[in-house]
Amino acid sequence: MSFDSTCCQEENKRWLKNKLLLVIVLTVILMFLSYIFPALVPFRKVLFQYFKSTWWAVTLGLVLGGVVDYYIPREYVSKILSSKSGWTIVNAVFLGFLMSACSHGILALSIQLHKKGAANPAVVSFLLASPWANFAISAMLVSLFGLKGIIIIASAIIIAINTGLIFMLLEKKGLIENNKNIVEVPKGYSIKKDFQIRAKNYKFNLNSLGKDIKGVFSGLTMLSQMVLWWILLGMLIASLAGTFIPVHFFHKFMGPTLLGLIVTLILATVIEVCSEGSSPLAFEIYRQTGSLGNSFVFLMAGVATDYTEIGLLWTNVGKRVALWMPAVTVPQVLILGYTFNLFIK
Repeated sequence: MSFDSTCCQEENKRWLKNKLLLVIVLTVILMFLSYIFPALVPFRKVLFQYFKSTWWAVTLGLVLGGVVDYYIPREYVSKILSSKSGWTIVNAVFLGFLMSACSHGILALSIQLHKKGAANPAVVSFLLASPWANFAISAMLVSLFGLKGIIIIASAIIIAINTGLIFMLLEKKGLIENNKNIVEVPKGYSIKKDFQIRAKNYKFNLNSLGKDIKGVFSGLTMLSQMVLWWILLGMLIASLAGTFIPVHFFHKFMGPTLLGLIVTLILATVIEVCSEGSSPLAFEIYRQTGSLGNSFVFLMAGVATDYTEIGLLWTNVGKRVALWMPAVTVPQVLILGYTFNLFIK
């Protein structure tokens, strides 16, 4: 066998291992087939709608992730989000509140925080709180649900904090993985003083600007390889489910009963794609059934059980972290949802 053919085979193997490339190829094939087979036309339209709804959030999440990767030292993240104090969870939830990206935009930031040294309980709390407790979605939920939207937001924050605290206990017991990216921060280390020193020594010019852009783009590219294939795969599955599951099924089986909550949980697992898209659908469930609990389960369970997020945690944070997240969050979501159906009309 010649040297050239060996190199060619190695190159082919490398491309075949590129998950993002494989999912893109699958997407292109399905799109192409939709122009041949009429049954796939609705799938193409739903997928386009998902792209239209999520592209900005995913892009924003990747860009912010690139900024965090290049500009934020690990010491900063480790100091704020890696201590064993309950304040670490509060900080993570507050940081999620400041973010204005949907669940899939938050994925990139969550993995970036993990890489930068955030403790795994903080990463999970950030991931749970951000989609439903950030500025933009809070405004949307209040506009749709009125004061009941505040109940949804507050409940999301409570579940995020509870889950983070439970994960701290699991971490202490050795039941979940520790983040190996955490760095030891010297006693008395001050983020404010370190930032002032860095800012004083920074010289802005064309060379530094080019270096900054290159550094942010490098972090963005690396992060894209980690998360984009999961996001795209999630959109494909959700588009197929949204196309071929009959609409009347939602109304018939998603009433204010325990069975209705379970069915809502299952559907949320399959079709949740973006908080912006899920919010109106959750309101439609509420409008049709009068079940605030079902709407809450649809919103929160979509995050807690979404295969995209669990898959990312599995491959980037830890398998046990990925398995424990739905195990800890889903019972809380169902209990609150059932309580809302009983007492809130």
